[in-house]
Amino acid sequence: MTYDSDRLAGSEGGARQTDFRTILGRYPTGVALVTAPAGGPGADPLGMVVGTFTSVSLDPPLVGFLPARTSTTWPGIRAAGRFCVNVLGAGQRDVCEAFATRSPHRWEVSHCGSPSGCPVLPDAVAWIDCAVHAQTEAGDHWFVTGLVRAMGAGGQGPPMVFLGGRYGSYAPRPPHWDQALGPV
Repeated sequence: MTYDSDRLAGSEGGARQTDFRTILGRYPTGVALVTAPAGGPGADPLGMVVGTFTSVSLDPPLVGFLPARTSTTWPGIRAAGRFCVNVLGAGQRDVCEAFATRSPHRWEVSHCGSPSGCPVLPDAVAWIDCAVHAQTEAGDHWFVTGLVRAMGAGGQGPPMVFLGGRYGSYAPRPPHWDQALGPV
């Protein structure tokens, strides 16, 4: 099945969106929890699950993610001016589901503060503490970039991966596969 951009932008939006998701669902993404401090006294910290986290630039050090324009969490994170990306591990599906479904118990998960005061999950594979750098329109999403201020490694094990509508994990190649690459 192939499509060109004119056909994807056609009037059959529902079918085209389904095809778009099916085809792009063959590409794995990592799963991350983006957090920010509470928006006010007595409020819970902010947190949203994303599958669109990526590195953007080494100089300056920038990362990015794409919240939906309809997100009710992103405006609070933007107002905080800072966020922390927690790269979820393969064993953190319960954390992912608690935040994706807005469970009232989601902040019962163990967390501490990043240097900027954002929640860090100590069991996350890695965390990246950022200042909001830019926000750009990207169709039905925003493309948000963050200037990296601090980062660290957390729990051991493989990261959580989302592929074909399912959660899974990354399995590294056996060592002999990497020998052909030479020094890194």
